[in-house]
Amino acid sequence: MTRRILVIDDEKAIHIIVKASLEVTAGWEVLVADSARAGIAIAETDQPGTILLDVMMPELDGPAVLRKLQTKPATQNIPVIFLTAKARNGEKRLFESMGVAGVITKPFEPDQLANQIKTLLHWPD
Repeated sequence: MTRRILVIDDEKAIHIIVKASLEVTAGWEVLVADSARAGIAIAETDQPGTILLDVMMPELDGPAVLRKLQTKPATQNIPVIFLTAKARNGEKRLFESMGVAGVITKPFEPDQLANQIKTLLHWPD
């Protein structure tokens, strides 16, 4: 089963790493957005299976994007995983209390990313 993942991150390097990692190791389709607004639009039209969302971005940060996604009928049921360099336990608990499916810390191991996502979302192999 091919899964579709949307990456919303303002860093091009993250797009490249995540796309290469998930397409090669898991065979998933990876969509990318370099801004919050573009990401929200893609999520509404393309209905990805999950969203990897950067916490710190210009314009709208990850929590603001999450709140927007949660209010839209087309996107409110798409699981969101935060990608963040901020990953102290208190921050992780705060993020999880917002309704995210989980948190993946940057830098991450590209060869382990698909497994981390599957574990957080309880997806079978």
